[in-house]
Amino acid sequence: MFGIVRPCTHRLSEGLRTEWMAHLCGLCLALRADHGQFARIVTNYDGLIISVLTEAQTGAMPAGRRTAGPCPLRAMRTAPVAMGEGARLAAAVSLVLASAKVRDHVADRDGLLARRPVAAAARRVAAGWDRAGARTGAALGFDTALLVDAVDRQTGIETLAGPGTPLLTVTEPTETATAAAFAHTAVLAGKPQNAAPLAEAGRLFGRLAHLLDAVEDREADAASGAWNPLTVTGTSLTEARRLCGDALHGVRLALREVEFTDGQLVHVLLAHELRRSVDRAFGTSSCSHQGLEVPEGSFGPPPGNPYGPTPGNPYGPTPGNPYGPTPGGPAAPPPPRPPRDRRGLIAGCLVWAGLACTCQLCCGSYEDPWSGERREAPCQSCGDCCEACNCCGQCGEGCCCCGDSCGCDC
Repeated sequence: MFGIVRPCTHRLSEGLRTEWMAHLCGLCLALRADHGQFARIVTNYDGLIISVLTEAQTGAMPAGRRTAGPCPLRAMRTAPVAMGEGARLAAAVSLVLASAKVRDHVADRDGLLARRPVAAAARRVAAGWDRAGARTGAALGFDTALLVDAVDRQTGIETLAGPGTPLLTVTEPTETATAAAFAHTAVLAGKPQNAAPLAEAGRLFGRLAHLLDAVEDREADAASGAWNPLTVTGTSLTEARRLCGDALHGVRLALREVEFTDGQLVHVLLAHELRRSVDRAFGTSSCSHQGLEVPEGSFGPPPGNPYGPTPGNPYGPTPGNPYGPTPGGPAAPPPPRPPRDRRGLIAGCLVWAGLACTCQLCCGSYEDPWSGERREAPCQSCGDCCEACNCCGQCGEGCCCCGDSCGCDC
């Protein structure tokens, strides 16, 4: 799973989390349906944004969902998944871009790809993905040759780059590829007026993807001697952060010009989660879902002297029921949770085996195989994957805290 927009599920509301998973699973199943089981390996977090953008312009419709069967990554439970042209376009784009990523690793001779037999096999796989993506793209009216051409130009640009080369010269092919993919969602949605602003948003998204990948790989590339745009062009992290900040602002401005039927998930992913991706890459954010930060004084003593007399008659009885809960004090215990269906021993063991094979028991959130209770993996410290939802004032334009009722426009 690769991609820069990796929202922590603790930050998404229940409705948005369900929608996000529907598009992620929809991308995976579209890859399987059109290109076979092995193609599902290219499922990625950024590709699903194509599906999200398409649906956000048309609005969610019953025909755009189907119930998928049990899957180990969903704790062997069924779930609604996105289907249709948006998911298929996301699959085509993911195949072509994954092919580019494989060829890039082959060129850098990373790991096992330094061995000729392995590199030759990887090239054949990448070429097959290019052809498969082209077939699906053609069926949707999208010419994936734009993506392939951008990838081919990338190699030439990197060869000629050196100290003093503008960093945006290096990111241009990626920007061109993502701009074309974003813009075509407007064609699929039947809203051609959205093509121009979506192309701009896609161009800047591609810039961010390229820059953040370079920032995250900078130390590893230096240790292995691999090509890195920041190192080769002599660009400092400060300058890279400035370019990322400009791109973030540009994405938000471009999205304001798009006519969405329901742009809530788009807003969360491309306005808030994209900003967190930048913070994560530059090491300026941390996860706090296990101890949410709250405004100062939210649970503190009331204003004034907490040991002073009660307003009014200082010697009179406390207003209201003196034996009831005091204002601001502990609330009544929550009602008991309704019982959940438990799986049998054999079914639970099968689900447990599936979770173990997908590493969810070690490194993720999962549902207990028997009780269905939500649990955290033993080694799940979440690192820097998320932070408490505190969007207000962090977009630079007084943004509200996003949820199902998000009405802000940042």
